[in-house]
Amino acid sequence: MKETIVIFANSFKHGGHCVAGKSLGTKKWFRPVSDVNGGALNDQQIKYFNPMGRFSVKHLQNIEMEFAKKVPLLYQPENFLISNNPWHQKYNLDRRDIPGFLDHPETLWGEGDSVDSQAILNQHISIQQSLYLIKINQIELSLHFYSGSNHAKVSFVYNNKINYTLSCTDNNFQNLIKDNEIQTNKYLCISLGEEFKNKKHYKLVAAII
Repeated sequence: MKETIVIFANSFKHGGHCVAGKSLGTKKWFRPVSDVNGGALNDQQIKYFNPMGRFSVKHLQNIEMEFAKKVPLLYQPENFLISNNPWHQKYNLDRRDIPGFLDHPETLWGEGDSVDSQAILNQHISIQQSLYLIKINQIELSLHFYSGSNHAKVSFVYNNKINYTLSCTDNNFQNLIKDNEIQTNKYLCISLGEEFKNKKHYKLVAAII
């Protein structure tokens, strides 16, 4: 199956990439993956063709992809296995059109920075979607040093009532934090990550747009 996807995330994952976007037509989420277990994409798999050559995908590009099949996981129902056919760019989405793609959940899978994996496995919590595109009036970017390295964090208030501080996997984070630690009127792609070693699925800021 072919689908033209508006790219809302190209974040790092295990030395590779986690790409996600919404169908230009139906506005449903798609997360292209390299295997049935939700594997990351490598540097070559995230490249597309346009008349100028072959390049890596960027936010707000409309990319035509072909998928072999849907490969949903309990915690990531939007996963689709990519085919071997190349991707092609079909212009870009105008930033003014982003609001038409926003999600409006009551919360981001509840409060806190994670969801218990056993609750998902036992279906005490049903993950209807593991990706959200939201707009936040003000975010704070910070680096936290622990376990021998810096960890990128994004803090914000959602729905005027819930405070979140989430890890950020946006490849462009270092450039953003150099400009200004406080950012205003930003779109965030929020993703529910894979199971961590402490049996939790962490909520991630996969993109700051």
